[in-house]
Amino acid sequence: MDKHIVVVGAGVAGLTTAMLLSQNPRYKITVAAKHMPGDYDIEYASPWAGANYFPVSVKGTPAAEWEGNTWPSLENLARNYPEAGVHFQGCEVYNRSKDVGSVTANWFSELLSPTPWWKSLLPDFKTIPKTELSDGMDSGKSFTSVCINTAIYLPWLVSQGLKNGVVFKRAILKQITDAAAPGMHHSGKPADLIINCTGLGSLKLGGVEDRKLYPARGQIVVVRNDAGKMYGVSGTDDGDDEAMYIMTRAAGGGTVLGGSYQKDNWESQFDPSLAIRIMKRCVDICPQLTNGRGIEHLDIIRHSVGLRPVREGGARIEKEKVNGTWVVHSYGYGGAGYQSSYGAAQAAIKLVDEALQERARL
Repeated sequence: MDKHIVVVGAGVAGLTTAMLLSQNPRYKITVAAKHMPGDYDIEYASPWAGANYFPVSVKGTPAAEWEGNTWPSLENLARNYPEAGVHFQGCEVYNRSKDVGSVTANWFSELLSPTPWWKSLLPDFKTIPKTELSDGMDSGKSFTSVCINTAIYLPWLVSQGLKNGVVFKRAILKQITDAAAPGMHHSGKPADLIINCTGLGSLKLGGVEDRKLYPARGQIVVVRNDAGKMYGVSGTDDGDDEAMYIMTRAAGGGTVLGGSYQKDNWESQFDPSLAIRIMKRCVDICPQLTNGRGIEHLDIIRHSVGLRPVREGGARIEKEKVNGTWVVHSYGYGGAGYQSSYGAAQAAIKLVDEALQERARL
């Protein structure tokens, strides 16, 4: 018997979950969201992301398992599906001992580990010899990862869902169980199950109101200059919650210069002073951006601000009944939404299957 499912939220978590779920022909899926790919709004985090695969979750945690389970899918896309906007890129990550304990170093903790759990997962992993380190860098590593052009990838996820009959509709919900009301699902029937992928929206969404959520504000500069590689550093001399990372998006998506990790900061407008610091840091670490010249030779496409949906204690993937309707929650991935997306969706779908089997037994 067909099951009617409404996925609330069209960020990378919601779209990936809907796409994978739609591979089961018994599941008839509607994605209901206030924002859709093509929108750029401070409430909608996914379009603002870099995005790349830089594993940051601590070994042995569910988050590390989600990241580990996501890599094969992203690698497959980069190798075999260029239309998805995912490509391979060489990476260099540097660690400075003086950054220990800073907001950025804590965020990057597993990425900075000398023996990370993912060293055998990603291709070409090497320790950078001390003789090749720049002044101020205490250690470094190189490897191959992927960078994602979000402007191509999010619509690609929609297209894959559409192939399998997923219906997309605009909706603003005040209560999570409003998604189960007749008419919300495209069949006109009440939903058998709801999947909540609303990110920071779950802070205020009725029936959820998760007070463990908070924003980590990220500011970036997108430029036309080509960096050639992806870079990351454990911290900066400009502030405890400022960061240095560079990635060049596939298919002409520009180069992302970052950044910041400003907890509980809801400001949607870019800070010009921070933008200048970001550009200076990136040109210092990667002179190739401007052929050894200053930041005035950066060709700026735009300044961007996004709010990472961070959750104290980690992302939430669990099922519960809310007013008699099964809800599977999948939100709170912070800055790891893309690199957790397939593993997290697989974990959420396992709960969907369990809940609907339990419903059938009843």
